[in-house]
Amino acid sequence: MDLALLRTFVTVHRAGSFTRAAALLGLSQPAVTSQIRTLERQLGRPLFLRQARGVTPTTIGDELAHKTAPHLDALVEITEAGLDEESLVRTLHLAGPPEFTAERALPALTALTREDGYGVALRATFGTAEDALEGLAAGHHDLAIATARPRGSLLTATPLCDEEHVLVAAPRWAARIGSGMLHRDAAPSLEKFPVVEVHESLPLVSRYWAAVFDARPAVPATVVVPDLRAVLACVASGAGLSVLPRYLAAPALESGEIVALLDPPVPPLRTYFLVVRTGTLALPHIARAHEWLLRAAVDWT
Repeated sequence: MDLALLRTFVTVHRAGSFTRAAALLGLSQPAVTSQIRTLERQLGRPLFLRQARGVTPTTIGDELAHKTAPHLDALVEITEAGLDEESLVRTLHLAGPPEFTAERALPALTALTREDGYGVALRATFGTAEDALEGLAAGHHDLAIATARPRGSLLTATPLCDEEHVLVAAPRWAARIGSGMLHRDAAPSLEKFPVVEVHESLPLVSRYWAAVFDARPAVPATVVVPDLRAVLACVASGAGLSVLPRYLAAPALESGEIVALLDPPVPPLRTYFLVVRTGTLALPHIARAHEWLLRAAVDWT
């Protein structure tokens, strides 16, 4: 049986779409359709059910994918290992949220770019979790960091780390709120204070309010800026209160530029996932970066 047909089949099975598989394989959509039909004729059984949006594997398709995918991934690993030894530099395309990628992921991966490292060149793209996962699925990135676990079999996610969120403000706002930490039932008393956020929907503040106060924020943001580092700068300058990742806020908290308004017994957390296209961990430069980030995340608090 032609291995190219099996490779196309596994890609379609993981992508759930002839069109998306074609983009990943560098083929035209008609070529992918033709290869799947050829394989179905050889097997004498349908492998996919065609639907208005994408395809769904039949039970025969699922069985074939389960049996063949690990072997095809192993062949890719063998082939790419040989290429990796001959090539001096392999480029890793990474996508993720700007703050976390800049402050944590990229510093952890720079060791792979050094002369005594593994000869990996880095190219980073910043964006939302949705942007990162869509770009990864389309083959634009090799590795994505996202705050949402993807669905389906095309992408494989591994929990990377948890991020603690803290409610913060400049000292002058904290003084107006009152001495000491706020209580869990203090949400109404915060409604008169301006809010700084990354989006009009108040994603971090809403998550914090729900987890800590069992309520929803009642006022819109006063300042909206799509970068948590800019949010931190605005909070430190006295623009209002906000919710920030503790790792990002820690230096300003230690220096007294901002203060934590509440210390809940169970602080709100957000999980980051390390996501790849299923099967691509057989590629050495992606596997190295994946392992490197997981090891670095052990020390991220």
